[in-house]
Amino acid sequence: MIVINNKNVLVIGGAGFLGSHVADELTNKGYQVSIFDNKPSKFLQPSQSLIIGDILKKEELVKACENKDFVFNFAGLSDINEAIDEPEKAAQLNIIGNLNALEASKINGIKRFVFASSIYVYSESGSFYRATKQSAEKFTELYWERYSLPFTILRYGSLYGRRADKRNAIFRMIYQALKENSISYSGTGDEFREYIHAVDAAIMSVNILEDEKYSNKHLILTGTQSYKIRDIMKMISEMLPGRISLDFNNCDSNAHYTMTPYSYSSKVGKKIMINEFVDLGQGILDCIQEISHLEGFSENG
Repeated sequence: MIVINNKNVLVIGGAGFLGSHVADELTNKGYQVSIFDNKPSKFLQPSQSLIIGDILKKEELVKACENKDFVFNFAGLSDINEAIDEPEKAAQLNIIGNLNALEASKINGIKRFVFASSIYVYSESGSFYRATKQSAEKFTELYWERYSLPFTILRYGSLYGRRADKRNAIFRMIYQALKENSISYSGTGDEFREYIHAVDAAIMSVNILEDEKYSNKHLILTGTQSYKIRDIMKMISEMLPGRISLDFNNCDSNAHYTMTPYSYSSKVGKKIMINEFVDLGQGILDCIQEISHLEGFSENG
């Protein structure tokens, strides 16, 4: 049941994978939702409004933040390999873009600014992507210290679910299995990840608005269990008909962590969880069904 609470929320990057799920959960909880993005949203609900804009244009963000209570920032460059190839673009979008959102929030007296970060801030891996998230987190913290702009920093782990694209690891595995009857991975396959469904991450992301104890805190949103990459690949292959070959190139890349991201000394974050969550196997099966439908593949071979 939707309970109208008359709180207005701006979701920057709300047309994207996780941002759109958070926008939907906000709507489910009765918030009045506006989405700010540089492209139209395929997932826009009738009660949500859309603002087309550019996070690198501060004046557009200032206007978008007018009469808002809360601001989420999911915008930016999220692909680690793309950040390695284009570090200047990564810095512009992830640091300057977030700075513009902070400034717009300060000008409009936003009650809380929620920044979408990554568990890579703890790591020596992640290259330029990690560096941009660390910097953006620091700016967010300093806007509280200097301007009293309340914040919550959400450090997301490995996400999966509907609405993902080829930048998402599980999407890539499923897509490749359906198209080529094989899954290749740049690593040994012994790397561990704690996968969290985007819907679960969205629920937790919205829940933090309703409790002041999460104000000016760093929170970790990951799955409840660690899985080896090769086990995820095997799970996908067993859900599909025919033989799916699994290939590992055993490259030693420092862009992605192996066992754990925790090596860098960053502000301590508290892990939050929910009692009910999407089962990984069910979640992957749902992704297979979506990708098969959208890409025109047959799950029956």
